[in-house]
Amino acid sequence: MKIVRVTATPLNVPLRITVLGLDRKTSLAACFVEVETDSGIVGHGLTSITEEDVVAQVVNGVMAPNLIGDDPLLTERIWEKMYWTTMPRGQTGYAAHALAAVDLALWDIKGKALNLPVWKLLGGARQRVPVYATFGFGFFDREQLAAAAKQWVADGFRRLKMTVASEALKHKDERPIMDAIREDAKRVRAVREAVGPDIEIFIDANCNLDLYHATRLVEMIRPLNISFFEEPLTQNDVNGMAQLRRNASVALACGQNEGLLYRFRDLLAAQAIDYAQPNVCITGGFTQCVRIAGLAAAYNVSVANGGAWSYHNMHLQAGVANGSLVEHHYLAVELYKQLYTGLVMPADGFLTLPDRPGLGFEPNHDAIREIARLPLSAGRAKG
Repeated sequence: MKIVRVTATPLNVPLRITVLGLDRKTSLAACFVEVETDSGIVGHGLTSITEEDVVAQVVNGVMAPNLIGDDPLLTERIWEKMYWTTMPRGQTGYAAHALAAVDLALWDIKGKALNLPVWKLLGGARQRVPVYATFGFGFFDREQLAAAAKQWVADGFRRLKMTVASEALKHKDERPIMDAIREDAKRVRAVREAVGPDIEIFIDANCNLDLYHATRLVEMIRPLNISFFEEPLTQNDVNGMAQLRRNASVALACGQNEGLLYRFRDLLAAQAIDYAQPNVCITGGFTQCVRIAGLAAAYNVSVANGGAWSYHNMHLQAGVANGSLVEHHYLAVELYKQLYTGLVMPADGFLTLPDRPGLGFEPNHDAIREIARLPLSAGRAKG
């Protein structure tokens, strides 16, 4: 079997938020990739949280010509080839995103060729994975945030994640960071009071705080029993994360935006994280994320899905023994519904993985073609 075609399509997917009586329009960027073989099997992949048009140019202009004629089942060989083609000095960035999307498509092909779902090819540790709902976005006011939390619990979710920090470091000249985290503390309290003591709450700063302010926020919300703090510090600063974990006694998670294995090595060796969060749509695909999971296992650390894209990441979390949580990100799931068919839905706080070969869901090509005609624009939601 040989690769005969590789294509990447940049997408800016329009979304409409209608929860809690809202009628808000936004969009999410993504890059959709397909790899076709001479046997007729076609695999598909996705990446996001980046500039989708740039990633598409990397795939179409650099990777695709180098992949034609390769055996798609040789995922390790192709991964190394693409690494040395696009980031030979460890640059990551756009190249890591592009490589992730292509790698996902290759594993989809592998599963279809062998008539097995990807989660079984990755190890088949479990067929059901726990999910947490990312529901608490910055555009909700406190009252809406509490109401949204109640709604997601009523829908069967026992684990909830909300954003904090409001891009505090980025806007520090416009608004004191302490003002932002004081408001965060009030918002977290509103959610806790809305859902009661038995629901798990996670918070995510999206790398928007420094060590001092992250520590202060943890101190303010300590009585509210937060299960983990995701990406508290800018640049996922290894030394700062380790210090925060030791001094504030809070469980930390990060890794969704890291492109290479060595970053996880450094985080684990420094005892800086309680959950490693490689994202298969960003962190070099399944091929590299399995390596990261193995490395984390050596430190007795679980891997968990951060950064959305649950229907790709559920395969990793189900496949490896130290897999755990999958993120049911409201906006990302709405994107999935537009681009794909055959998606499974969570029930009672869990996702049950399909037995269909490959990824287990397929692209809606008519919808993708229609969305691809829309202009790319700025001011989009964060994935």
